[in-house]
Amino acid sequence: MSRVEVRKTYKLYLGGDFPRSESGRSYEVLKPQGTFLANAVRASRKDVRDAVVAARKAQPNWASATAYNRGQVLYRIAEMMETRRPELASEVAAAEGKRGSDKQIDTAIDTFVWYAGLADKLSQIAGGLNPVAGPYFNLTVPEPTGVVGIVAPESPSLAGVVARIAPALCGGNATVVLASEAHPLPSIALAECLATADVPGGVVNILTGHKDELVPILASHGDVDAIDITGVEDSAIADTEIAAAGNIKRVIRAEGSPSPTEAIAFMEFKTVWHPKGT
Repeated sequence: MSRVEVRKTYKLYLGGDFPRSESGRSYEVLKPQGTFLANAVRASRKDVRDAVVAARKAQPNWASATAYNRGQVLYRIAEMMETRRPELASEVAAAEGKRGSDKQIDTAIDTFVWYAGLADKLSQIAGGLNPVAGPYFNLTVPEPTGVVGIVAPESPSLAGVVARIAPALCGGNATVVLASEAHPLPSIALAECLATADVPGGVVNILTGHKDELVPILASHGDVDAIDITGVEDSAIADTEIAAAGNIKRVIRAEGSPSPTEAIAFMEFKTVWHPKGT
């Protein structure tokens, strides 16, 4: 007797759970050849709002964890990705083709390892003791911006989203991520690694759907503190920046390979004065 194929159902990753969209909508994801691959959830305005609520609730505890502990969690993500490497490679190959898929997995895992190592060094790199004319200490201390919206690049589907999530998490931010619209499935496979890698629920929320619908909602949301527009189409950048200006969001774009600068872009800076002497 032949078996019935058990097909994977791709869902959102929200608050540490894998819900379907409240709208019940989905959209077709295609293979590189243009044929049907799978159905992905088409997130709605309410899904974005729910993701922001989950991120806001989770962010203070994530930010208050020691930098060393955040580094441990980021390294644990890399461990889980290595363990599930065949599955991740299969998802990337199905989405974008076999060519380069193994290298993309290597890059994604190495990115988490790199930022795991940076986590407990970021304050020393970004902070400092400032010279002042007077009997005072003047200290600059980096702090997380808070809830960060991330519009992932369309390609590479896995390495691209990891390159934006990892530096945001490194400094203590919580994230609401809009996955690649054309290639969303590797992001959901990543979410399954996150769910088993000690990442507190709500610190990373991953939504799939149509960017032309979701980006304006995320950009104009009053409780989102910054937005990474790396994956926004050039024709929509101006409108996205205008929407982000409504609550003076920080607007961020990727600058290149892993570096302290990428993590610092997601940070705010507090300056503290303290008198010298007793």
